[in-house]
Amino acid sequence: MPVIRKSNKLINVCYDIRGPVLQEAKRLEEEGNRILKLNIGNPAPWGFEAPEEIVQDVIRNLPASQGYCDSKGLFAARKAIMQECQRKEIANVSVEDIYIGNGVSELIVMSMQGLLNDTDEMLIPAPDYPLWTAAVSLAGGNPVHYLCDEQSGWVPDIDDIRSKITENTRGIVVINPNNPTGAVYPKEILMQIMDLAREHSLIVFADEIYDKIIYDQARHISMASLADDVICLTFNGLSKTYRAAGFRSGWLIVSGPKHRARDYIEGLDMLSNMRLCANVPAQHAIQTALGGYQSINELIVPEGRLFEQRNLAWKMLNDIPGVSCVKPEGALYLFPRLDPDVYPIKNDEKLALDLLLQQKVLVVQGSGFNMPDTQHFRIVFLPRIDDLEEAISRIATFLKSYEQ
Repeated sequence: MPVIRKSNKLINVCYDIRGPVLQEAKRLEEEGNRILKLNIGNPAPWGFEAPEEIVQDVIRNLPASQGYCDSKGLFAARKAIMQECQRKEIANVSVEDIYIGNGVSELIVMSMQGLLNDTDEMLIPAPDYPLWTAAVSLAGGNPVHYLCDEQSGWVPDIDDIRSKITENTRGIVVINPNNPTGAVYPKEILMQIMDLAREHSLIVFADEIYDKIIYDQARHISMASLADDVICLTFNGLSKTYRAAGFRSGWLIVSGPKHRARDYIEGLDMLSNMRLCANVPAQHAIQTALGGYQSINELIVPEGRLFEQRNLAWKMLNDIPGVSCVKPEGALYLFPRLDPDVYPIKNDEKLALDLLLQQKVLVVQGSGFNMPDTQHFRIVFLPRIDDLEEAISRIATFLKSYEQ
């Protein structure tokens, strides 16, 4: 019998956050092992629950959520997102410029499918949230990674971006606050990226899902607020700020000179219509979430859970000999570096697998985020203090004697 093979479109598609190391972790759990999971930004398992008023609004509206809605989403939800655009000073956004999806992930894939032809290129940060690279490859395009500079707090290297723009480049992806580094980009860097997009007629794809998870004195600036003469697609949702990842409720906002992108927008409309609509019950959470009390603010200030867990994890990692970590200004992650003179790592996936097998701690290797070296890994600081202390202590024990 012939072997049934996957599509060639999937050959270059990779999503190691849920990759082979996680499969091994599941096997170990089935054998009765307790795994300390620092691998995925899922707030709920660590006691971060969605605000009660959001849950109640979804429950209350369930009877009215049994049929399809408009393919772009419920009017009230999109109106609330439009008002959020006004708060963020994103100009000239109407309800029709907003698409609600089953999480940002669906909309990322949709935005790439609607734009890219074979040989088209998309500029993506390294390190990146790997779904962006996977979505570009799946759409038939070529992901081209620009470097973010660890020595400068992980901000994008503008000269590197400029050097990688070709006649085939269609857009620039900006993840701010960044996953996996936690960097929050200053206005001057964002303006320089906008200048490049303007100069080369590129679309900016702004992934801003962590925009309200900000620490210390950092300030998030929405890219679309910086220019009304550049096409910008902004992505956001309920998963992180509102701790409602399982609701799968995200949105995409199109702004800028939309008349120049009329054909592309028609493609987005077609793809939106093809999936009929996003799940309707969770859309009832959007208006309440955006217009209600922003409980995330309690978590990101001194003595707040996220603030204190970030500080503890960052200090403990930097206290390990040969490990350094830039302090994240946003998001939920740390992206530590192993000094190659102390830890000459040839294969970082093997590092993650060996850590799992020896210490029962699950992390994601840096190459899973399209990092061009093998000296990084990502951890999530969502677990409570005692779990973080135990996990990072195990990482320190592991590294004391680890060799490849």
